[in-house]
Amino acid sequence: MSGTETLAAPYRLELDDVGTYEQYFLHSPTEIIFVLRAAMQKGIMMTVFFDAGHSFFLSSILAVEREGIVIDCGSHAQTNQRALKATRLACTLNVDQVKVQFALNSISACTFDGRSAFASALPERLLRLQRREYFRIPAPLLHAPRCEIDLPGSAGEMTRVEFPLVDLSAGGLSLRVPPAYGAHFGRDTLLDSCFLSLPENGTLRVCLSVCMAQEITLTSGQCFLRAGCEFINAPRSLPTTVQRYIIALERERKARLSGLE
Repeated sequence: MSGTETLAAPYRLELDDVGTYEQYFLHSPTEIIFVLRAAMQKGIMMTVFFDAGHSFFLSSILAVEREGIVIDCGSHAQTNQRALKATRLACTLNVDQVKVQFALNSISACTFDGRSAFASALPERLLRLQRREYFRIPAPLLHAPRCEIDLPGSAGEMTRVEFPLVDLSAGGLSLRVPPAYGAHFGRDTLLDSCFLSLPENGTLRVCLSVCMAQEITLTSGQCFLRAGCEFINAPRSLPTTVQRYIIALERERKARLSGLE
C-alpha cells in the first residue's frame, strides 16, 4: 500500500468468499458488537477498502451500538469525500491475532467527541477467520462442557465414557483421560463416536483425531493423560457453535472482572 491510498489491482478479501469461509461468519448482533467493541477498546487500526478494492484509508472504531458504528475518518480529505459516495466499504483488522472483516453498505459524515467521523449501520455479518490458529480457552469449572466417547470394553462391547475437558477451541479440544483409558488415545487414533455437550448450545456429535497425548502428574501424585484432539470432518455449524460458546464465556468472564473493580 502507498501514501496515495489507491491500488492498481483490487484488494481481495476473504469476506467476499462466502462459500469458502461460511463457517467463520457471525450473524448475531450481540456477537458482532462484542468483537467490534474489543477492537475499539484496544484502539486497533483497520484498513477500509472501497471502489471495489481499488481505494482505501486507515481508520479505527470509535463507537459501537446496536443502532450502528462510528469510525474515524481517513487522513486525506479527497479520499474521505470519495468514501462517502461509496455504496460498500470493506473493513479488515486483526483482533487478538484473529483476522476480522466486515462490510458497511454506506457511510455518512458525523461528529464524534468534537471531531469529524463516519457513521454507518451495524454490519449484518462479521468474519472471524482463525483457521488453525484457533483461540483456545480453558474449560470452566462451573457448567463445564462435557465430551462422551464410545469406547470398546474388554468383551468388545461399546461403552460410553465421559471425559472432562481441559480446554476448547473451534478446531479441537483437550481431554483429561484417566490412565485406565490411556490405550485408546494413541497419536493419530480416530475416535468417530464422540458427543460434545456445550451448555446452552446442546450436544453435537463429532469425530476426533488424537494429535498428542502427554502424561501429567499433579503435586498430589495423581496422574492422568492430557489428550489433544482435532475435529475431523466437522459439520459446518460446529466452528460457529463453539465460537458462540467461547464468546459467551469471555463475556461472562469480563463481566465478573468488571464487578470486582
